[in-house]
Order: sequence, then C-alpha cells, then structure tokens
Amino acid sequence: MRKRLLINIASALLLARWKQTLVAAVGVTFSITMFITLLSFMSGLNDLLDGLILNRTAHVRIYNDIKPNANQPINKVAAYKEGHNFIGSIKSDGNRQAIYNSDAIMKALHNDPRVLGLSPKLTAQVFFNDGTVDITGSIFGINAAEEVKLFHFDDYITSGNSADLNKVSNSIILGKGLADKLLVQIGDGVQITTSKGERFQLKVVGTFQSGIKDFDNVQSYTSINTAQKILSVPSDYITSIQVKLKDIKLAPAVAKEYEKLYQADAEDIQTANSQFETGSSIRTLISYSVGITLLIVAGFGIYNILNMMIFEKMDSIAILKATGFSGKDVKSIFIYIAISIGIFGGLIGLLFGFGLSAMIDQIPFNTVSLPTIKTYPINYNPKFYIIGIVFSFITTYFAGWFPARKASKIDPVVIIRGK
Repeated sequence: MRKRLLINIASALLLARWKQTLVAAVGVTFSITMFITLLSFMSGLNDLLDGLILNRTAHVRIYNDIKPNANQPINKVAAYKEGHNFIGSIKSDGNRQAIYNSDAIMKALHNDPRVLGLSPKLTAQVFFNDGTVDITGSIFGINAAEEVKLFHFDDYITSGNSADLNKVSNSIILGKGLADKLLVQIGDGVQITTSKGERFQLKVVGTFQSGIKDFDNVQSYTSINTAQKILSVPSDYITSIQVKLKDIKLAPAVAKEYEKLYQADAEDIQTANSQFETGSSIRTLISYSVGITLLIVAGFGIYNILNMMIFEKMDSIAILKATGFSGKDVKSIFIYIAISIGIFGGLIGLLFGFGLSAMIDQIPFNTVSLPTIKTYPINYNPKFYIIGIVFSFITTYFAGWFPARKASKIDPVVIIRGK
C-alpha cells in the first residue's frame, strides 16, 4: 500500500513537469536507438567480413613450406658460429611443395572426431595466354563439392555452376577480373602455360567474385584431377589439405598436433587471420563504447532534471517529511521517477532501434566487388536489445540515485522557516 502511494506521488511529480520529463525520456530513447542501430550494423558488418574471409578459410591448413637450407657452408666454420651470418650459397631444401603420403593423412583426418570435413587443394602458378600477352595468375585444383559444403564456394559464383568442374572435362572457373582481362565468357576456351612451359587448353564454365579485387584478377579454379593433369603429377599430388573443425577454438592446439604428427607445416585460422580478428574486435569495442557514452550523456540529462525538480519542489518535499514520510521514502520517490524515465525511454528506444535497423536492412547495397550482398548488413541479435535495456535501467538508476539522496536529507524545519 505504501509502495503504491510512493509511486502515485512520483507519477504526480512527473506529470507536473511533463515537458522536462519528456526531454529526459527523448534523450534516453535517442541513446538506446543509436546504441541498437550502431551495434546491429557493426555486428552485421563483422558477420559479413567473417563470411568473406573466415568462412572461406580453413580452420587448419596442412602444407609443405619452402624453407631456407640450414646446412650452409659458413655455418660449419667455428669462427662464425656465434655470429649473425647473411651469406647463403645453398638453395632452399623444400623444393617439393607436395604433401608426402597425402592419402594416408586424409584418411586419418576423416577418422578424427574433431574434424567436420576436409578438402584437398593443389596450387600452381601459371600464365594465362592472351594473344602475345601472358597474364600471371594462379590456378587452384579443388574438390568442388567439399569446397561448397565446407567453405560456401557457391556463394561467390557469379555465373555458371561449380559442379561443372567435375562434369565438364578440362574446365575452369575464372575470377571475374581475370575473365574481363581475357575477354572470355562461359563456353569460351582459355589457354594456360605452366612454369615448365607446357600449354594447356581449358573451357570456361563459370566466373566468381571473392570481394577482393586483387584475388579476382589473378585466381582461377579447376578440378583437382585437371590440375594434376596440367602439372603432369600423380593422383596423390596435392599441396595443401584444408581442414574444418567442429570447434574453431581447438584450431591452434590441433595445428600444433598435426604439425608433429604428420611432419608437415600446419597453420591455424587464428594465426592466419590475427589482424583481421583484431579489427573485428576493435570495431565491436568502438560500437559498445559509443553506445554506452550516449547512455551516460542521457543519464546526466536525467540527473540535471531531477536536481531542478528537487530545487523547485522543496516545499512539497518538506510537507511530505513533515507529514510522516521518511528520508528513505523521499529517496524512493525520486528513484522511481528516474527509473520510470529510463524504462519508458528505453522501451521506445528499442522499438525505434529495431525500426531504424530494419530500414537500413532494406537499403540496396550494390557493389561490383560483392555481388552476393544485396542490402546493408544488419544483425538482429536479441543480446543487443537486452544489453540496451539493462544499461538504460542502470544508467538512469544511478542518475536518479544522487539527486534522490540529496532530497532525502532535506530538513523540513529549515525549509519551512526559510519561508
């Protein structure tokens, strides 16, 4: 009963200064709206970039790297063993990039319960012949079905079908920029020259865009069997194994384990994309920082309004205390006022934030480099809305607590005598 009475008094004070109350509520609404919209957009942007980079990157990549030969003549001279030597006369010892015993390794990986799937890959540098001009590029031999299943390869196909790599003999999918340079389209032939000088004719069955122009200008894909035929290598010749795990967090430990177990180089996704992940974390941190700053600014607005209300309502506060209301009761009244502003403004802010996010989600986002993206990215994660209303409640509570504490300490005798 007493609690309801205190709430009624708080409501009366709110309505008595409805303009100031509205201004405070609008401040909270604006803050929450911007908080939700900013987080939804930045998180959507991070998800988009994750899709472009991380979803197409193996969790663990097993390969053979070319390393400098440690057995240099200068290192055998005792006088130079303790020094830093910059002379090297023997070439690198890793002249074979193929993974040794690849079939046995892939069989073992398939039986690893931590592995979701894997895809072998063969990478080679070639020249694309355009009349008298040779364009330097790369050709990747892949298992198209596994690339689609594990790394969303079809999302980047702008024309044609990735399945044709297995259906059409000696076929190739070109990067959009590379296809434009060669002036070819689906059904046309393209000639390539290997590093050994051997020429090979391939049929274009599609084009792709990764969203990274430098890649699209030089890269192409073919089936792994065709790539092996182009390079005149045996059927077990592959240069890397792309492994996708069921739990990405296991990647660093699994990479180290595979490196020792298979006597090959292994790189995890966190190491390969450390700078990218740092950028995503920074963008998220900035979004939260800006949103929380807006809420704190709105809190100062509520603080100032309640201070003015206390100053103007000194008589009312004195009468309340003189008629038996305690300092705790007066404090509760002003905290109710602050929380009411916070909850009302916060809920309206959630609705406006959702609406504004939905509007942005419908804005066309047409760019040549990202053909699969049609609108601006938005993430409607409920977590953002929960965080928004919780921070709204906390901010407005503390914004009201200090003025409420001041009001609770008012001495009614002093106020009445002053009159």
